[in-house]
Amino acid sequence: MKIALDAMGGDFAPASTVAGAIEALKTYDDIEIIFVGDQARIEQELTGLNVPAALSQRTSIYHCTQVVDMGDSAIDAVRRKKDSSISRACDLLADGGAEALVSAGHTGAFVAAAKVKLRTLPGVDRPGIASVMPTETNLFLLMDAGANVDSEPKHLLQFGIMGSVYAREVMGRKNPRVGLMNIGTEASKGNELTKEAYKELSRAQINFIGNVEGHDLFNKQIDVVVCDGFVGNVILKTSESLAGGIFSWLRRELTSNPIRRLGALLAKEAFYAIRRKTNTEEYGGMPLLGVNGICIKAHGNSSPKAIKNAIRVAREAVAHQVNPHIVEEIARHEEMLAAAAAVPSSTQEVHAP
Repeated sequence: MKIALDAMGGDFAPASTVAGAIEALKTYDDIEIIFVGDQARIEQELTGLNVPAALSQRTSIYHCTQVVDMGDSAIDAVRRKKDSSISRACDLLADGGAEALVSAGHTGAFVAAAKVKLRTLPGVDRPGIASVMPTETNLFLLMDAGANVDSEPKHLLQFGIMGSVYAREVMGRKNPRVGLMNIGTEASKGNELTKEAYKELSRAQINFIGNVEGHDLFNKQIDVVVCDGFVGNVILKTSESLAGGIFSWLRRELTSNPIRRLGALLAKEAFYAIRRKTNTEEYGGMPLLGVNGICIKAHGNSSPKAIKNAIRVAREAVAHQVNPHIVEEIARHEEMLAAAAAVPSSTQEVHAP
């Protein structure tokens, strides 16, 4: 399985991307990594890591001369930087030179390049970023986590179907529970977008449980939470910030005097367990669902461990054939709508004059 890695994408690239890829190669013997980026810098990192010959045989470098900066606009990055690492990684995927791509770079450019070069799957209007979120007893999928600032009801419907497929095929949920993010549980609550999306999702052949509120996210059994990318990105970043803030507060309070330090020592393993569960490095990357290829977006500040896990997510998505299942479910929904629309005309009573 060949995975194209945007080696120049991310705050700590190419050091973290190359190191993370080598760790992935050590763990998964069925993958090959194509490093896309500045060949000289990539080779320098590989030399510093003293990569064994057996692993080197499973790597290659696709040289390109440009890098998308965080200040670049998404569309300009695709139009003007055609030789950027993210654009060339998408080219590789589109041409069949790779089965998946991973990038920790500019999110807007990542989404734009994927949409332009790969196109969307049949029946999908807009792709969405799916982020795995931890709870005390569960993991749920937040969809969309930032690919689309503005969405229409039909887009939220498609996010719900795609998220349900991913939760079923990759996360192993037999009948994923899908909720719509809103400010109240009643169908009449929310803005025009959520009210119409509620109607659309209610007709879909998924396990739609209705609206969910902010306080439901981490204490209710939900597998997929559907929202537009603006709301989803706010939820994602607020949750990550809150988790980090709580651990900082705990560290300060638990080391404030000898008695608390002793208590912290006794509870150390419990704190480590929660830290692992809330650590974004453990989840690695977020799939961009709905494009014609497996595209995984890692955090911009990804460490080598996070890159390794993003590659793991890409490997899982390829192995579980996520995209064919999405195409199948979207087509099934369209057929259901067409059949429902045909019923009134075919069942009209004929009255005698």
